[in-house]
Amino acid sequence: MLAGMSSDYYVRLEQGRETSPSPQVVEAVARALSLDEEATEHLHRLVQPPARRRAAADDRVSPQLLQLMDSWPTSPAFVLGPALDILAANTMATALHEGFAAADNLARMVFTDPAGREFYQDWERAAHSCVAELRAAYGHDPESARINRIVDELRSASPAFAELWARHEVKSKTQEGKHLRHPRVGDLHIQFSAFTVNGAPHQQLVVYQAQPASATAAAFEQLRSSTARAAARTLHDNNVT
Repeated sequence: MLAGMSSDYYVRLEQGRETSPSPQVVEAVARALSLDEEATEHLHRLVQPPARRRAAADDRVSPQLLQLMDSWPTSPAFVLGPALDILAANTMATALHEGFAAADNLARMVFTDPAGREFYQDWERAAHSCVAELRAAYGHDPESARINRIVDELRSASPAFAELWARHEVKSKTQEGKHLRHPRVGDLHIQFSAFTVNGAPHQQLVVYQAQPASATAAAFEQLRSSTARAAARTLHDNNVT
């Protein structure tokens, strides 16, 4: 009644027997379900023909973007693919994630690595965010082999992921704060920003920043300097050898 359509037609939509509803019908369903703007866009994407969906993702990160990230010596920065794979990271981002067994996929790091619950102090929020971002990426490319592989893996390995995935919540990265805890430098209260990469719209550049003159800024500097010293020692030892 709220969507202005017959119950029979709505049942056909829910069961997938009506495969090409008009934009007006989709909008009416979104209003009836009180979906927010991002969820409404996701619903419109799900009913688009495959040809109108985003092209397959490319995992290559441009040299210009790599150079840009390397020019930020005190700000962790990394590039994410649609399945939350970390495609590239600068030195600070690598040091920030050094407590993980493998810093290769954010969803795996949150749900299957024990370090995740220590690193993300608001773990529940991080978990919801990861799943909602994966769901948004899935809406752009439901046939993505990589996204489906990660989702299947995590549904099998993590009951928490499986429960959240079944909710169908959608949210992309924007800007917000995070409370992290690093094994060497302790608590970090950071702001992060996420940017779509021109020329590679399936990629996101994520940058972590600290408030100037804050305890987190001092911790970032400590992490940068200790990492630089360790790299210098390694280089010296290799040269001696």
